[in-house]
Amino acid sequence: MTSQRRDVLKLTLAVAAASALPRAQAQPTPAATPTVATAGTGIDPRDRVFITNEDSNTVVVINPATNTVESTINLTSFDEDPRPPFRYVTAGVAPTHAAMIHKPLYHGCIDAHGAVPSPDGRLLATSGRGSSNIYLIDAEQRRVIGNAPNPAAGPTTNAERLSSGLLVGREPHEPTFTRSGKELWVTVRGEDRIAILDVDRALRQLKGTDSAGGAGGEASPTIRQFLPTLNGPAQVWFNREGTLAFVASQKVSQIDVFRVNANADGHSRPQRVTTLDISAQDKPGFTPFLKTTPDGAELWLSHKLADAVSCRSTQGGFEVIDTVPLGAGARPNHVEFVSNARGSVVYASLARIDDGGPGGVAASPIAIIDRSAPSGQRKVVGTFFSHGREAHGLWTNPENTLLYVAHEQDELPGTPNAGQTVCSAFDVSDPLKPSFIAQIPLGALALPSGALRNKKSINLVYVRVGAKGQTA
Repeated sequence: MTSQRRDVLKLTLAVAAASALPRAQAQPTPAATPTVATAGTGIDPRDRVFITNEDSNTVVVINPATNTVESTINLTSFDEDPRPPFRYVTAGVAPTHAAMIHKPLYHGCIDAHGAVPSPDGRLLATSGRGSSNIYLIDAEQRRVIGNAPNPAAGPTTNAERLSSGLLVGREPHEPTFTRSGKELWVTVRGEDRIAILDVDRALRQLKGTDSAGGAGGEASPTIRQFLPTLNGPAQVWFNREGTLAFVASQKVSQIDVFRVNANADGHSRPQRVTTLDISAQDKPGFTPFLKTTPDGAELWLSHKLADAVSCRSTQGGFEVIDTVPLGAGARPNHVEFVSNARGSVVYASLARIDDGGPGGVAASPIAIIDRSAPSGQRKVVGTFFSHGREAHGLWTNPENTLLYVAHEQDELPGTPNAGQTVCSAFDVSDPLKPSFIAQIPLGALALPSGALRNKKSINLVYVRVGAKGQTA
């Protein structure tokens, strides 16, 4: 996002009307001390929620069985050396989140943003927008792949030295695994291309065991190719069969459609099918997020500056099915789908913050779109408060009974989790009437020199390690 657009967005949010959306008849009411999910909502011991935090450059891991932070994965390079220039806290002073990444010899992640699980849930790919790289995380061990023993390790340092990750280009926004899991497609938003990585080769390079490129950090052909696409590509998502790739942009009112054309080894030979004009749905040309429905029939897109979401067919000519306005200043971020015995909906997280949330505390709304309505007639049928400010990432559990929401802004003074970035959990067994479960403060990463507060959550994914997930 350019600084000009970011300034416009913040100004618009500040002056937006309290709400232009209809409200659900029954707003979720917080329990006195909500901590765990209600019975029968479908939690497996392997389940974890991962949240990327852009300002702190950390990944928080939440156990949904307890709705508490289990651990924080460190993507910073602080405290790898006992000397002051390398430490997070020096002489009792901690830098601001914006200044910390400019400390001398910092080599860690800058602006941790995107996150996506592999089809089997064993890997997590995370992008560093500012550091122009991708990190791969072992979702079961909850550790960064490629970290090495720290030669300066001691009682006042970290035991590991952070991997350099995989360099892919300027402003990698979102990574997405192909349905086979053989490749990782990364939209390089600061350019006009997609970096297509060979996952097996990437793992070998990170572990230093790639005989083709050589161990010890030598160059390796991990990037199979750069695929030219729209200017400012925001995200790729694949159709259910894994045969088509849809690419949205944050700079032009278009969608690129590619045929994946995978060979016998599962590696792609992309061919552009068409470029769609979406100016009728997104005149400003700012579509940061897209995702196909679990049944594979539809592609939903979030048009942030147009205050709308839209839906297209994933087949034929990819015709527009629905355009759903969300109200002035809504600023949608992500969409998520829930379909179970009691309903089928699309949720859209809104960056807008409304007064009069639960307990009188300002919070963001989540829009509820009834997907069971006839095509061309889908609309917002209600909203519920996210129990946090500037809602962003959304993801549901495999049973479609739990929803987790990430937030960019900290909680307000005078609230139970004041000054904390929070994640919220909901029981969505009845998708049209979500029930609040918990507001989870994300706390801090304990570094040897001091506490680094987890801050500004962006992407959130619910992962069942070893089981087929949404990208399968």
